[in-house]
Amino acid sequence: MRLINRLKVFEHKYVFLRWATGADYGKLKYVGDDYVEFDIIDIDTMEYKETTIINSSLILEAIFGGPDISRIVAEISSMLPDV
Repeated sequence: MRLINRLKVFEHKYVFLRWATGADYGKLKYVGDDYVEFDIIDIDTMEYKETTIINSSLILEAIFGGPDISRIVAEISSMLPDV
């Protein structure tokens, strides 16, 4: 299975992504065959910092779980308004 196919399963999820020129926590906004759209999160403020479009062949690593990802999901969830 190709990495890009595996990333498509995690579209719209929070991940840690490492690519050829950087690495950040964020949310996979779109995963296509030729590029990935990735919303980078500033982990100090939990605000979206920027959106990056990355050539899918440059992605080196993706982490989908672990304590850091859980913390980010918890922080973002706590900022949602009460219904």
